[in-house]
Amino acid sequence: MSKNALITGITGQDGAYLAQLLLNKGYRVYGLMPRRSTDTRWRLLELNIEKDISIIYGDVSDLSSVIRAVETSKADEFYNLAAQSFVGTSWDQPVLTAQVTGVAVTHCLEAIRLINPKIRFYQASTSEMFGLIQAERQSETTPFYPRSPYGVAKLYGHWMTVNYRESFQLHASSGILFNHESPLRGIEFVTRKVTDAVARIKQGKQKTLSLGNIDAKRDWGFAGDYVEAMWLMLQQDTADDYVVATGRTTTVREMCNIAFAHVGLKAEDYIRIDPKFYRPAEVDILLGDPTKANKKLHWKAQTSLEQLMAMMVDADMRRVSEGR
Repeated sequence: MSKNALITGITGQDGAYLAQLLLNKGYRVYGLMPRRSTDTRWRLLELNIEKDISIIYGDVSDLSSVIRAVETSKADEFYNLAAQSFVGTSWDQPVLTAQVTGVAVTHCLEAIRLINPKIRFYQASTSEMFGLIQAERQSETTPFYPRSPYGVAKLYGHWMTVNYRESFQLHASSGILFNHESPLRGIEFVTRKVTDAVARIKQGKQKTLSLGNIDAKRDWGFAGDYVEAMWLMLQQDTADDYVVATGRTTTVREMCNIAFAHVGLKAEDYIRIDPKFYRPAEVDILLGDPTKANKKLHWKAQTSLEQLMAMMVDADMRRVSEGR
């Protein structure tokens, strides 16, 4: 018998890839989506799955919306991917970030507790919770030290998930995902900003690329790989928390070199440093230790950074040539 899945944040990068994965596994997929004056479903259209998803209009910041979505979907699995997820914006909108990225997690957990405690829940946690790193490689036991309102809000949601798991015996797991990118990434994120600029520069539509701290290091993987880890967490007999990462860290500078080289250009000829892109409190390096996910979930990242950058540059080359 097929299962029902409810996904918040279904129009985001992870939501789209997760929906595609679940549909391929025979799930009935429901998405909770805020009603907006502009259409935000372009990622679902890119994957050609928009017509296969049942949309429920509502917002995670509204408890009644979440309760209605859980009741309507008759969910067996609930994936909470909704968030104000851009770190830079979280300093400009800290209260909104706290409500949507943090407090809304409690709405999801409370709706499950009240309606059907047997629903399996996934919370999208983040490596930004580690912030000012307390260990060279960050694992599930590394202390947290968030350095942005986004990281703080995510930490609240993470600990509420743990609390509901321990207090009410919910099957509630958190995936502590390190940076994961794809051709569906929003243009405001640095990897997509870079690949879009590479495409525009190569096609003569842009001259330079302005960035901030290009010596920051990140553990970058492919979102399409990472959503499989989310699903695997909810197939386990016991709920738990898992770091999902590649185990390789790379500077923004080197990531740029890889992207520009893919089209035969040198990054150093086009990059300009602009202080306005520096964060008030920087996270200098993130490097995940996915040993637990490797062993317990039998999951491992399949896509290298070189393959990921090639995939993203090629997609943006097509978009720019089409006038997008």
